[in-house]
Amino acid sequence: MQCSSCGAEITVYRNPVPTVDIIIEINGGIVLIERKNPPLGWALPGGFVDYGESYENAARREAEEETGLQVTLSTQFHTYSNPERDERQHNTSTVFIGQAEGKPVGADDAAEARIFQEDNLPDLVFDHKQILSDYFRFKKTGKRPAI
Repeated sequence: MQCSSCGAEITVYRNPVPTVDIIIEINGGIVLIERKNPPLGWALPGGFVDYGESYENAARREAEEETGLQVTLSTQFHTYSNPERDERQHNTSTVFIGQAEGKPVGADDAAEARIFQEDNLPDLVFDHKQILSDYFRFKKTGKRPAI
């Protein structure tokens, strides 16, 4: 690739893309969203970290954009980085746990937002089934996912 200003050769690097996902605890359950965009299905609220934005601020922003909830983050849970976790590209996700009050409402990239319990989870996209399995084990045992 060449610089459009000076014509110098530019090396282009392919790097993983940072994202965040948020496990929002509310009324004894967790909030999931039904995605408007492919891949379609249910997922944790989350999205891409903007340039110049902290991961924590990205998590709060994405949670509010997709669920209408103001979330107080309590824990940076784990980072999931398997290159195959998202079929579109190599995205990494730093997952946060937070708390909120109120009724979630799907907005932005979310067609719907609802509260689920461990025993009634819908089919999930990406690696969110694994993330929630790790989360529920953590809640019961205090053990975080292995590195």
